[in-house]
Amino acid sequence: MAANPPLKVLFLSAEVVPFAKTGGLADVAGSLPKAIRALGHDIRVCMPRYGCVDRERFGLQEIVPPFDVPVDKGREPASIWQGTLGKDVPVYFVDCPRFFDRDGIYMYPDDAERFIFFCRAAMEMLRRPELNWQPDIIHCNDWHTAIIPNWLHTIYKDDPFYSGIASVYTIHNLAYQGIFGYRVLEVAGIDKYGFIYHPGMADLGEVVDLMARGIYFADVINTVSERYAQEILTPEFGERLDPLLRDRRDRLFGILNGIDNEVMNPATDPHLCANFDANSLDRRAANKEALQCEAGLAVSPNAPLVGAISRLTDQKGFDLISRVIDPLMCYTDMQFVLLGTGDRNYHDMFTALAQRYPQRVAVFLTFNAPLAQRIYGGSDIFLMPSRFEPCGLGQMIAMRYGSVPVVRATGGLADTVQDYDPRTDRGNGFTFEAYDSMALFAALVRAFETYKHTSVWRRLMLRCMAEDFSWARSAKKYVELYYRAISARTPREARPFDQYGVTRPDREA
Repeated sequence: MAANPPLKVLFLSAEVVPFAKTGGLADVAGSLPKAIRALGHDIRVCMPRYGCVDRERFGLQEIVPPFDVPVDKGREPASIWQGTLGKDVPVYFVDCPRFFDRDGIYMYPDDAERFIFFCRAAMEMLRRPELNWQPDIIHCNDWHTAIIPNWLHTIYKDDPFYSGIASVYTIHNLAYQGIFGYRVLEVAGIDKYGFIYHPGMADLGEVVDLMARGIYFADVINTVSERYAQEILTPEFGERLDPLLRDRRDRLFGILNGIDNEVMNPATDPHLCANFDANSLDRRAANKEALQCEAGLAVSPNAPLVGAISRLTDQKGFDLISRVIDPLMCYTDMQFVLLGTGDRNYHDMFTALAQRYPQRVAVFLTFNAPLAQRIYGGSDIFLMPSRFEPCGLGQMIAMRYGSVPVVRATGGLADTVQDYDPRTDRGNGFTFEAYDSMALFAALVRAFETYKHTSVWRRLMLRCMAEDFSWARSAKKYVELYYRAISARTPREARPFDQYGVTRPDREA
C-alpha cells in the first residue's frame, strides 16, 4: 500500500507561544506544529499580530501588502507578516491595527468581530498570489476560529479553491464557547443562513454559539485528552452541548496534549538551582532547599513540600483545598507553596492562610514563569484536584521534574496519572474519583505516608520522570486525524432561518 502523501495544513490559533500567551492554548499552538513539521508535513501557523507582538524582536517581514477583507457588510484592510516558529515553521500574522493593536488579547467588547475578522483575513490570505499555497486541512482551535468550518460549508462551499479543504476542530475547553447575539451572523456574512436547529442547540435561545457551529460543521472534532472526549458526551461535562456532541460522536476523538521536552528539561533548565536527571536524582534535593528559602518556608528535607500552580478558581478544585488545608496543617507536617491568580475570595483565603502558618505556607498571587519551574523542580508533590480538566499540562511537567502528582481522576489527569498501589508497586501518582474534600484529604494522606518510605518514593519519582509526554506521539495521531478528515469530508446542511430565527426540521427552508 502506498504511503499517504505529505499534507499541507493551516493551523489557526488566537495565541501562540512565544508570540502571545494567556493560557494553555498558546503552549499547544507553539509546540504541536513543530512536531507535525518534524514528521515531514507542510504545516503553517496563523494568528493575529497583537500590540504585544514586536516586529523587530521576532524578525517579522511583510509578505502580503494590505488587502481588503469582508467584514460586517463592509471591508477592512489587513496585511500579512511572516515570522518563524522554532527552526522552520512559518507563522502568518494578520495585521489590522483597528482590531489587534491593543495591549491585551481578549476581553474586549468587540471580541466576536475581532476574531471573525481574523478568520476571514486568514481565509482570504490563502488565495493571495503572494502566498501561492493551498492547504489540504485547516486546523481550528476553540471558539475564536470556530466560524471557519461553518464558512467552508456555506459561503466558500462553491468556490473551487476552498471546496476541497477539510477542517479539523479542536476543543481545548468546552466551558468557553464564544456565545454572542444574532448580529454576529451579520458580521460573519452568514446571516441569510440564520440559526441552526439541532436538539443540542435549541435551548440556547436566540444566541449564536460559535463553538457549537465549529462542532456542527467540522469534518473531524477532537478534544485534548481521550477521557475528556468521553466526559463531554454527558450532561455533567457537556456544557449544554452534549446532545450535539453525541450526535457527532463518530467524528469526535481524544488526543492527549504533550509538552516540549526541549524546554521542559530539568537537566538544562536555567531557572533551577541544580540541574538533574534520572541518573543524578540526588541533586534534586538542592532545588527543594532553594525553593524553601525563596518562599520563606522552614528548610526541612523531611517535610513533604506540596506545590500548586494554577488559576485560583472552583474549576481547579480550590473549593476542595479550602476545606482540607487547615486539618492537613494540624495533623501533618506538610508545607505548601502556591503560585497563581484568580478569584478574589481565594486570594484573601490563601493570604490569611500564609499568615496563620508562617514558614509552612507560601503564597505568590501572580504568575512568574521562572518560579513555576522552580516549584516543579523543588516540590515533592504536585497538586491538581480539578473539578474537570480537559488535559492539564502541569501534571506532565511536574512528573518530568520528579514531582509526584496528586490529582482528581478526570479528563487528561485520568489519562496521565495512574493511582499508586503499594501492593503491586504500580502507579505514578495518587488519584481520587469523587469530587469531595474528604477524598482529596485521603489521597494526600496516602501520598504523605508513602513519602516516608524513601526507597519507594524514589521509585515513584523515577517512574514519573520516565513517562513520555513529548509531542512526537500526539503529533502522529493528529496526522492520522487530518487524513481522516479528508476522507470524511461531507456537506453539512445550513438552511435559511424562519421568522423566529430557527429552522425547524418540520418546515421547508
